[in-house]
Amino acid sequence: MLLLWVSPGMAAGRVQEFLPKAQPADFFPGADRFGAPQGDPPLVPVHQGDRLLGYVYLNSDITSATGYSGKPIHLLVGIDPNGVITGIKLVDHKEPIVLIGIPERRIVDAMNTLIGRDMKPISSGAERPPQVDIVSGATVTVLVMGDSVVRSAVRLIRSGRLGTGGAQAAGAATPAPAPTRTVDLSRSEVRDWQTLLGDGSVRRLSLTVGEINEAYAKAGNKEAANNAETGDPNDTFIDMYVAPVSVPTIGRSLLGNAAYEQLKARLKPGQQAIVVAGDGVYSFKGSGYVRGGIFDRIELLQNGQGVRFRDRNHTRLGDLAAEGAPALREIALFVVPEDFDLDLTEPWQIQLLVQRNVGARDRAFLTYTLEYTLPDPYLRIEQPTAPAPTPAPPPSQQAQVQGQPNAPVQSAPPAEPSLNDSDALAAGEIEEPLWLKIWKTNTVSIGIAAFALLVLTAIFFFQDALVKRPKVYVWVRRAYLTFTLVWLGWYANAQLSVVNVLTFTNSLITNFNWEFFLAAPLIFILWAAVAAGLLFWGRGPFCGWLCPFGALQELTNNIAQWLKVPQITVPWGLHERLWPIKYIIFLGLFGLSFYSVALAEVFAEVEPFKTAIILKFVRDWPFVIYALTLLAAGLFIERFFCRYLCPLGAALAIPGRIRTFEWLKRWPECGSPCQRCAKECPVQSIHPEGQINVNECIYCMHCQELYHDDQRCPHMIQVRLKREKREALSSPSMRQNKDGGKGPAKPIITHKGKAVGTPTDEPTTADFPTTAS
Repeated sequence: MLLLWVSPGMAAGRVQEFLPKAQPADFFPGADRFGAPQGDPPLVPVHQGDRLLGYVYLNSDITSATGYSGKPIHLLVGIDPNGVITGIKLVDHKEPIVLIGIPERRIVDAMNTLIGRDMKPISSGAERPPQVDIVSGATVTVLVMGDSVVRSAVRLIRSGRLGTGGAQAAGAATPAPAPTRTVDLSRSEVRDWQTLLGDGSVRRLSLTVGEINEAYAKAGNKEAANNAETGDPNDTFIDMYVAPVSVPTIGRSLLGNAAYEQLKARLKPGQQAIVVAGDGVYSFKGSGYVRGGIFDRIELLQNGQGVRFRDRNHTRLGDLAAEGAPALREIALFVVPEDFDLDLTEPWQIQLLVQRNVGARDRAFLTYTLEYTLPDPYLRIEQPTAPAPTPAPPPSQQAQVQGQPNAPVQSAPPAEPSLNDSDALAAGEIEEPLWLKIWKTNTVSIGIAAFALLVLTAIFFFQDALVKRPKVYVWVRRAYLTFTLVWLGWYANAQLSVVNVLTFTNSLITNFNWEFFLAAPLIFILWAAVAAGLLFWGRGPFCGWLCPFGALQELTNNIAQWLKVPQITVPWGLHERLWPIKYIIFLGLFGLSFYSVALAEVFAEVEPFKTAIILKFVRDWPFVIYALTLLAAGLFIERFFCRYLCPLGAALAIPGRIRTFEWLKRWPECGSPCQRCAKECPVQSIHPEGQINVNECIYCMHCQELYHDDQRCPHMIQVRLKREKREALSSPSMRQNKDGGKGPAKPIITHKGKAVGTPTDEPTTADFPTTAS
């Protein structure tokens, strides 16, 4: 119910929440006040006295703006009634790259290049979307922000709320309807490579090393020009090919019949797919794909919209099936995201971003555009019936429109504005909440995470059967920790943090909004699972199994033990005085968050999670050294950070006291006299007296292995010895006649190879030889 519930206040947007962070003059010179928000999503009028200058809106009220952090980037945008951007103000974000590492001023300067741009030609498709200046080290963040501003403005213009230029001329003739163009899905054949290339089914962009060097020289960046590409100027820099494979003929030719049918079954109605292939020294995939799952070097553009592909949209292909197709180094199949309506009957573009290092961290950028128009043979064109002309309005209404030429423009939005008309939806569906669209586009990741949580639940519920097989259990645990580190942490960036706790608490006492937390699906799912796990197992499920940094510590310590690195056992008295440090850190951050959440987030850098997991050590050297130091300490003291410094572990331990079940079993001898579990506990969470401190337990279940081991646990050793003795006494050879057995074997006495007497008789003197005999 919580997942499906959305606050009624969300429908009105969040622009008023962030409006106090800006002044009217930030968007329009001379403006002195904001008006009341109008419409849904809300536009805030900006006035100078009684004169309307334009509007301000929040980008995240209209379109998605999710960056590396997985959370929305909030920007207030000023726009005049004619659709010209007049001001942009960054009011809130959670981008780790910008919070610490790259000055926010550089991000703002990059976004300011959009100020003064008229969005009407872009909304009509007459111009391509403007490209913001790229900031080295924050490429994806800046591109996402720029795309969000442009797309939101385009949607507002297409909805008719902006950019209408006042009332339309009276009596204007109704234009003749344009022909209806649709892709002819009934046409399906297989063609060779040269035919596809020759008729424009496949489009090509080819650049040489010399052409790139010359372009950088003409751009005026001396550092970039001096850092020229080496090699023969005639060598291929990039040879890129693009084609829409959701068109039957093109798809069957390039993918093969079987692969095309699989793609066809995968695509939803109206969804498209394209192939991008390339060769040469430059990769169109880019470094963003490696670090964050975003292809930051190519962008799909159409009618003022742009979208960059993520790894979930991508499938790697080994080769192209068309006869005569060249062997290319990179071939990628991209499924166009559902929220981007690519119309194959209209022209579209692939924009290639070429980058070059000009220093230790800075880069210079060039953009090249590959135009694509689907050839007419693939289309079905129908001429619609022309509608009747629209009558001119009465003269009285014309007078109302034209009688005041010097009056200021007062084109207020309609009383019930909507972005749900067909023209607006061409810029992407927006009637769904942002968080719901994010969940729909992350279904695969959500499914994997849900399955992993079910596996962990099964491990806990059937722990006895598993720990009785220590070798199997050890490898199950290591495999799960590897999944947590590699997929959950480094790939999906689903690392929980104490910042989540501080943000949630602060939201409860201010303006709580579920959408903010639902915008990061994996983080939300993990927190829901951890909250449920607190009732059953305390902090153990997260700290011992679902924390990527904890997994990194344990796996590196396992390697250290395999390499015979000496392990340090902290004396119990010192250990008892060190583990409260993490509670002190948490309480300090918790108290600081009531004063300033932003300041608390800065001090939350005591967690190395952002450096080691989110940014994968690609960060300023002080943070990297700090994280590596903690990992180095963990080579000698297992889970050093978890034991003594982790504020998130402390935050989970406090409510973990409410758990209602005891899953970890103990023998009466545990602690007195036996100390084996206490000495072998990896995090020293077992007191010398034998009880387990659940606040410190990470639920590694090592003590449960010992509990069932009749070779190491003294109690189980005694049980085993008694069982073996009982089994020996009850064996068939030891059973008496009364039990149906023959009893113990009787001795047989022989003389000269012959039996003397019977086994059941006692021998007599007659049976023994005498001297005379």
